[in-house]
Amino acid sequence: MSLGEIIRGRRGERGFTQDRLAAQAGISKPYLSHIETGKAKNPPTDKVLRALEKALGLDSGELTKLAHLARTPPDVRDERELLEAEVTKLRSVLKELMAGGMSKGRSGIDLDSLVKPLLASGNVRVITVGRAVPVINRVAAGYPQHFTDMDYPPSVADEYVRCVDVNDPQAFAARVVGDSMEPDYHEGDVVVFSPNTPPRSGDDCFARFADDMGTTFKRYYQDNEATIRLQPLNNSYPAEVYGREKITGLWPAVLRMERVRRT
Repeated sequence: MSLGEIIRGRRGERGFTQDRLAAQAGISKPYLSHIETGKAKNPPTDKVLRALEKALGLDSGELTKLAHLARTPPDVRDERELLEAEVTKLRSVLKELMAGGMSKGRSGIDLDSLVKPLLASGNVRVITVGRAVPVINRVAAGYPQHFTDMDYPPSVADEYVRCVDVNDPQAFAARVVGDSMEPDYHEGDVVVFSPNTPPRSGDDCFARFADDMGTTFKRYYQDNEATIRLQPLNNSYPAEVYGREKITGLWPAVLRMERVRRT
């Protein structure tokens, strides 16, 4: 819930009118209305938020923490969410370990001896919370398109997707445009590519061209040492053959995100 939704909901629970809450918080009714609807040009100050917390009977810092988080840059917020998820996961594992130690009546806990049977039991899965992968542009599943977003600093973009089991720190994602990779890939699918994974003949790859820095998304085949074949999956499109010097990048797809229901 947004800051305004929380304030409006809490005000309703306490049976306050906007006039009453605004008066108790020392602000105008129109300003309170703008806060509740998210239309305020400037976020409320900590002084105003503390006054609203007091008037609404909220815990100290409940609104200010939410407002501070909303002002946090996206990359810092992503890192915070990642750390929170890691802490939650570690706490659940620690509870399992403590329960295992207590059930055996031990005064101390030998973590090594507890971890092995715990993992073997299947109660704890070794998973990651996922890497924040930048979505840098669209990749044409058709004819090569001009591509500029590789000028982003590493791992910086306007949009991110959280990807489990993607370990490449240079991984990036792009949305598919066109239909040349159907039926396996549809327009709008998000595909994650790994620059540090060596491509193998038969991989679906993000290809970058030397001449105009254009890109395309095709299945890559190494027919011989001199040439590269980029093969669409849609039979309506012809295969394209290039000299190796014409291709400056071949980055294999490692993950695909597609809509289950399409409108």
